[in-house]
Amino acid sequence: MVIKSHKKRSMKDTTEDIIIKNIANHRTFFLTQKTKGIPFRLTQLHTLKKAILEYQEKIENALWEDLHKSPEEAYLTEISIVLGEIDNHLKHLKKWASPKKVATPIHLLPSSSKVLYEPLGVALIVAPWNYPFQLLINSLVGSISSGCCCVLKPSPDTPNVAKVLENMISENFDSDYISVVQGGRETNTLLFAQRFDIIFFTGSSKVGKVVMRAAAENLTPVVLELGGKSPCIVDADANIDVAAKRIAWGKLINAGQTCIAPDYLFAHQSIKEELLNKIAENIKLMYGDDIKQSRFYPRIVNEKATNRLSTLLKEGKIHTGGDVDVKERFITPTIIDEVTPDFLIMQEEIFGPILPVMTFNHIDEPINYINKNEKPLAFYYFGKNKNVKEVLSKTTSGGACINDTLMHITNDNLPFGGVGNSGMGSYHGHESFLAFSHKRAVVTTPTWIDLPLKYVPFKYFKWMKKII
Repeated sequence: MVIKSHKKRSMKDTTEDIIIKNIANHRTFFLTQKTKGIPFRLTQLHTLKKAILEYQEKIENALWEDLHKSPEEAYLTEISIVLGEIDNHLKHLKKWASPKKVATPIHLLPSSSKVLYEPLGVALIVAPWNYPFQLLINSLVGSISSGCCCVLKPSPDTPNVAKVLENMISENFDSDYISVVQGGRETNTLLFAQRFDIIFFTGSSKVGKVVMRAAAENLTPVVLELGGKSPCIVDADANIDVAAKRIAWGKLINAGQTCIAPDYLFAHQSIKEELLNKIAENIKLMYGDDIKQSRFYPRIVNEKATNRLSTLLKEGKIHTGGDVDVKERFITPTIIDEVTPDFLIMQEEIFGPILPVMTFNHIDEPINYINKNEKPLAFYYFGKNKNVKEVLSKTTSGGACINDTLMHITNDNLPFGGVGNSGMGSYHGHESFLAFSHKRAVVTTPTWIDLPLKYVPFKYFKWMKKII
């Protein structure tokens, strides 16, 4: 049963000495070679799946307390995604981890060549608050699958989820193998200063730059899953009914606190009014006339974020919504029309249930605008297939959906990640395994023959020039 309260539990920060000790223990555990065995990895993945299923109700209750997420949304957008990721790794891990033979050029014959997949070592995973379970544990799946040890750092802004995750991990995994660290900005700074073999960070572009600078001190590889302003274009020939429903859904999942949510809308002038009216209709169909009372509509993470979002409502023409209750961390789904690029709302990622709208008459207008700004994490286009090739070829983004929103993240066979300011590296499925792995190149040469071609004084140089 879901707990109907919104209390934020205070969390005690993990002390520096414990953090240092945990990292040292992880290194010692990794050096035992235990994590490299495929049976060990498979067992840990099974253990993780079993733990999630046993903790499912506690996870759902914590998500309700921290973000007012319904059990349905919690399962669909957090729990099911992780369970699906685990199943994918269980199915394919042996194949992914197997050495891969590659072609050997003629000058190396009779040698053979292969790629070995080795775990990087000790990983640090830092997750944000918006999908506090999914974004932490989904990354952990890749760490386990590749054979790494791991330090997990949940967000302090969702303390109930953070505590549940700490309990779940500590009860099911050896603390020398996987540990959980609690704390805020100071703890992050301390963690980033330590030597890890990989840092996997999900959060803002601003903090991503901090992570990268800190990682550079130890030459630590990073995967940065960041954000940005993801555009959504609705062309004149789009299916307006479908577009309106899918935009409303994609924008309002988690009250807009989604890194790949449609951040702003470019609507063709000829269909804009109809589109906005139908988006508003779909909002009512999903959440009812009294949205504040809907158990399906999440809350903003805290009062500070609510206040920030409220300042974005001061420019433009409010078409729908505009109500704010800071104390309840509530902002009604809002559409703002007549927006121009100089507005404050167009200067930063919104991360809330507010959709600014701009108009265009020719497709080059939104394309040129998108290309003048930082590369987005996601891109959405609604229209007939005749224009799809053009908009994809003339823009770039981490991922994209044609005639839908968000759904590319649900395909395990697609990499998920940003480009430029929206991120570095990718994960999900096989890409998660690769993210935490080192590809080791190996050439094996027999000793039954030793060709003289390479040796000084290069008597066979003329022949070598012909084959190299």
